[in-house]
Formats: sequence, structure tokens, C-alpha cells
Amino acid sequence: MPLPKNVRPEGAAQGKAEGSAKSGRKPWIKKTPEQVVLEQADKLRAEIAEAEEELKAKRKRLEKFEQAKKLFEAT
Repeated sequence: MPLPKNVRPEGAAQGKAEGSAKSGRKPWIKKTPEQVVLEQADKLRAEIAEAEEELKAKRKRLEKFEQAKKLFEAT
């Protein structure tokens, strides 16, 4: 027979607290609004840099296809 929802086995609350301490997770530190904004700006810069790299690669591919197109049109 299942236990009612409001009844917990002994040590369940303690095990949860001890488990998170043993798991090696860093404690949560509240950030200031300034830190949050600066972190978001850094993430956005990284995303933009990644997108620019992808765009450069796609432009190179397009240039190769255009050169191939010129070859086909010449023949």
C-alpha cells in the first residue's frame, strides 16, 4: 500500500540536503543587476561572433557555387 503524500520516510529531508552538499555543486550566489547585464552582454557577443563565423563559411561556399555556375554557363 503506498504511503500518503504528506508522510515521508525517515531521513528523506536530511538525505536531500546532504546529497546536494556531497554532489560537488557550487553554492548559489545571488548576482547584482549589473553582473546579470554584463553577463548577458558577454553571451550576446559570443553568439554574434559565432554567427559571423558561420556566415563567413556560408559566403565561401556560395562563392564556390557561383564559380561553378560560371563554368556551367560558359560551356
